[in-house]
Amino acid sequence: MNTKKLFTISAAFLIGAVLLNSPTLGKAVEGSKARTLEVTIREWDVPTPRSNPHDPAAAPDGSLWWTGQFTNRLGRLDPATGMMREYPLKTANTGPHGLTFDKDGNVWYTGNYSGLIGKLDPRTGKVTEYKMPDPKASDPHTPVFDQQGILWFTVQGGNFVGRLDPRTGKIDLKRVPTEDALPYGMVITSKGVPIFCEFGTNKLARIDPKTLEITEYKLPGEGTRPRRIAIANDDTIYFTDFEQGHLGRFNPTTGEVKMWLSPGGSTSSPYGIAVTPDGLVWYSESGVLPKNTIVRFDPKTEAFASTTIPSGGGVVRNMAVTPDGRVYIACSGVNKVGVVAANKPRV
Repeated sequence: MNTKKLFTISAAFLIGAVLLNSPTLGKAVEGSKARTLEVTIREWDVPTPRSNPHDPAAAPDGSLWWTGQFTNRLGRLDPATGMMREYPLKTANTGPHGLTFDKDGNVWYTGNYSGLIGKLDPRTGKVTEYKMPDPKASDPHTPVFDQQGILWFTVQGGNFVGRLDPRTGKIDLKRVPTEDALPYGMVITSKGVPIFCEFGTNKLARIDPKTLEITEYKLPGEGTRPRRIAIANDDTIYFTDFEQGHLGRFNPTTGEVKMWLSPGGSTSSPYGIAVTPDGLVWYSESGVLPKNTIVRFDPKTEAFASTTIPSGGGVVRNMAVTPDGRVYIACSGVNKVGVVAANKPRV
């Protein structure tokens, strides 16, 4: 592997290492109190060794999909039967990263090492690719569809956000105003407005879906680094502050921000995050060792609950949720995918 590719593949890991060793962190600060989280976590080994399963996604049929970032394939798990299947991709060293689905059940992914967006038809295995129109947009990151069927995405190192119209294949790119912002996680509001994290600085940002104008929102604390983002039914935004160990909440209407120290403390490195249909916030602490955690936050009571991941987790970089409230995870370093489900109350 040449130096350029090695840098591209390792960018997120290197950024994380720098942040975790940042002098701004100082002495570790103890986190918020949390009770024991009563859940069942089931994990499955993915078929191909050293796959580094990255982002999970919940398909319309309830299956769990993942990106095999290091092995150039996508994978599918039926949690009910444990049956798995992997799908090879078209371009060598694609570096599949983020996943999402269109209304027809096609799987869309970002080619993080190859400057492309891909579409897989799981019925036929056919892969269609859309190359970035600018070579500087070499590392597409997180994809998400809006209500009109337009695919929006971040481009981390290239410092762009973009949109792709699947009907025409046309891609539009917009450079983020802040240099080296590292556009990362992204969500779409109920009004069709994309909002994303700027992991390289202490900002969130919104995109005007018509003009592509970007408005940035500065977060409290110069050392805050929002990495992943999730959205509740009322359009409230939750984000993980990877550097300083916070869970954050942002109101896109008022601009109000509130932050809580995560149960694992200031060095807990919160990462993957999702909101279930009941409004509960779920995320993982990737800096808690030897085993990463699953944390649940109740916005109504501001109470935390936490438990460890049986395999250790190996860094949960993203999460997905199902309509019935299950949480899908991909455990990169231990080559597993998993399902987190709340325990049923005893009768």
